[in-house]
Amino acid sequence: MGKDRRFISSACRVTVMDRKFSTVLVGGTFDQFHKGHRALIMKAFKVGKRVMIGLSSDQLARELRKNHNVAIYEERLKDLRAFLRRQKVLERAKIVPLDTPYGITLSTTVADALVVSKETEPVGIDINKKRKASGLEPLELVVIDMIPAEDLVPISTTRIRRGEIDREGHLTHHKEHI
Repeated sequence: MGKDRRFISSACRVTVMDRKFSTVLVGGTFDQFHKGHRALIMKAFKVGKRVMIGLSSDQLARELRKNHNVAIYEERLKDLRAFLRRQKVLERAKIVPLDTPYGITLSTTVADALVVSKETEPVGIDINKKRKASGLEPLELVVIDMIPAEDLVPISTTRIRRGEIDREGHLTHHKEHI
């Protein structure tokens, strides 16, 4: 299987969890910084010595056409930095603005792995196809499950913005069954 085993192999993802990579990439808009975001970022720190975090710029957030308002970059950056400081990992992090959905993933040769959620795994696969087509080594994909809210539906910024759940996944109003 050689180097291609790192491309999309499910079996490999299991063994990756115990391995330390030199540099790991992770990215997102990280609006309404919630439990799912925290799990994604902490997985990156668990498997990587250094973590480059791509944070969507205001322009990219608009281009992604989220179905809700998005906090401005500076506010999202402040929340992200505060979390990293509380977790005592800020010194291992480098936060960079994302101006495109792929960020630096199509050009960097310093990264070993990319941490994604089940929801964004297709983007990771696409990144590796594009990297391979341009002669770059594919990134190891570390995939985490979506974090469920109390109702077992994944936590998402959209659900938080709609008022269905809070940032911890607790239901904010319970629907009555008639």
